[in-house]
Amino acid sequence: MAKYILKRLGYMIITLWVITTITFFLMNSIPGDPVMVQAQKLPPETQEILREKYGLNKPLTTRYVIYLKNIVHGELGDSFITPGYSVQQIIKDKFPNSLKLGLQAIALGLTIGIILGIIAAFKRNTKVDYSVIFLAILGVSIPSFVLAALLQKAVGGKIGLPSAGWFAPGEYLSGFKYTILPTIALSFSSLATYARYMRTSVLDVVGQDYILTAESKGVSKVAIAWKHVIRNAILPVITILGPQVAAVITGSIVVERIFNIPGLGNSMIDAILTNDYNVIMGLTIFYSALYIVSLLIVDILYTVVDPRIRLTGEKR
Repeated sequence: MAKYILKRLGYMIITLWVITTITFFLMNSIPGDPVMVQAQKLPPETQEILREKYGLNKPLTTRYVIYLKNIVHGELGDSFITPGYSVQQIIKDKFPNSLKLGLQAIALGLTIGIILGIIAAFKRNTKVDYSVIFLAILGVSIPSFVLAALLQKAVGGKIGLPSAGWFAPGEYLSGFKYTILPTIALSFSSLATYARYMRTSVLDVVGQDYILTAESKGVSKVAIAWKHVIRNAILPVITILGPQVAAVITGSIVVERIFNIPGLGNSMIDAILTNDYNVIMGLTIFYSALYIVSLLIVDILYTVVDPRIRLTGEKR
């Protein structure tokens, strides 16, 4: 296991380097820079002084090498738009809000999705099954930001649910109402996906010979469902857990903007609008690292759910 994790960490470093390189050169190929956006009313001479101050007048390859060196030393740089406000501090201040929202969305989507999938499988070809299938089609078809706007319009400001805003630090319980609508918007797509995969997986497991053997031995349906069906059927769901976590994280970028949530997604949009290179690069690297780590955690979860699986390919 340790050897496998070290190998994956090596791949992670290479992947992050590739992502950093591509993002850096693509971002610098866009016309304009932070100085042009923020100081366009200043004289050209003053703009050149600012570019020299931030190193924007250096050759692109030189800036790339300098940026890589800073990353190796753990420095993601400061915001060009807010001097003295480092990318690390932005992540420290904003990520807890995004994390709360993301964890709620993942927990809600995973829990309800699995339950609906199991119910639909055991109620196959009934109204319940058709309802779950219809819900899955809606979840796949409606983007999270569209659902967010619809929820904000239909429910926001009613039945005690704010249409936008966030709670102050340390007031999570009293401010929980601010998270309900964005959580639903973020979790709906993953909920539908989990339900669809779980239904298919349960139907496949139910037809296996060992299930029929357990039934012939008089094992109760509850015991069969819990010990045999769910445990074996949940593996395909774990397979898509990593990509779904990434989808929730990236989907929160627009949803945070719609609900005015002070998270990393909102900061990313602000940085893009102002060509804040360091913030764009830093948050892109951070998002990429989260995605890669989530895939590693999913692989490790395989062995927790089913100890027969060995990541290294070793024989027992």
